[in-house]
Amino acid sequence: MTNKYKETLFVKFPIIFPLIYFGILYSFPQYESALVFLTILVLAETHFGATWPFLINKTNSEYIKNKKTEFIYIPVLIFLISLISFFLIKNIFLLVFFAANVFHVMRQSFGICKLYCKNSLEIRFQENLIYVVNLVFFIIAFLRFYSQTITQENLFFLNIVIFFSLIVLFIFYLNKFKFSDSFLTFCTGCLIFYPACFVNSPVHVIIMGVTMHYTQYLYLTNKVYFARNSDINRNSIKTFFTSKYFLTILVYAFVMSILSIFGKFDQSVLKHFLIVPIIGQMLHFYLDSQLWKFSEKHNRENTLKHLT
Repeated sequence: MTNKYKETLFVKFPIIFPLIYFGILYSFPQYESALVFLTILVLAETHFGATWPFLINKTNSEYIKNKKTEFIYIPVLIFLISLISFFLIKNIFLLVFFAANVFHVMRQSFGICKLYCKNSLEIRFQENLIYVVNLVFFIIAFLRFYSQTITQENLFFLNIVIFFSLIVLFIFYLNKFKFSDSFLTFCTGCLIFYPACFVNSPVHVIIMGVTMHYTQYLYLTNKVYFARNSDINRNSIKTFFTSKYFLTILVYAFVMSILSIFGKFDQSVLKHFLIVPIIGQMLHFYLDSQLWKFSEKHNRENTLKHLT
């Protein structure tokens, strides 16, 4: 498979992953828990874990030393606030956590659009619409699962409105601009939280469409990591699977996935271990906002140059 097709499959329009998830979920509902766990293990937590070898890298050491507030003090503050909030105001904290998740995903979607688009007018259009569409899906998820205002009776009509609104939006886009790689990344950014309209659990809202976000991140961090470490031959299966990059995300994903399961034990002290992967995710949201900030010269020279 050429790099062009790989980028389409994993970055530009990775729609195949939520479709596979959806197909398994509704074809084999008896394996729902196994599907969720495997998706968390293989995609979600590996994607969160990829932040750490991407951050703790020889190319970043001096940069981090000069930015202790951004990379040490603020992460410690996020850790403490998350820990305290989880135990004192858990429901509010989880709502904030979900909102942070949506915002983080939107920012990545827009950032990837910018990699493939150089038209400033088109870029502004993409950013505004990605925010609007995902905000609508966030509100729908809130009304369905948090306040339970949207019932099954009116969900059908809501889906019809949303579906045709998206069709009109995409036709308008193509009429205003043109079909390109950037259009594919825009569609991906708009569809990630679409499952909020039809799945029966907030867990599936977060996981199903966001599989596209996970694959995008894993592909791009993998590309940058091995470009920075050119002495590692990523085309060698043995070298890749014994690399520090792979072993770090493997251990991280395994530990965090196991701890995520503990959240299901409502009557056990084990349920409190759920805070560990949640804090890992909150740190991921914040650290990515710094590591992928291309207004910083360091990030342009050590990350962006490997993507363009």
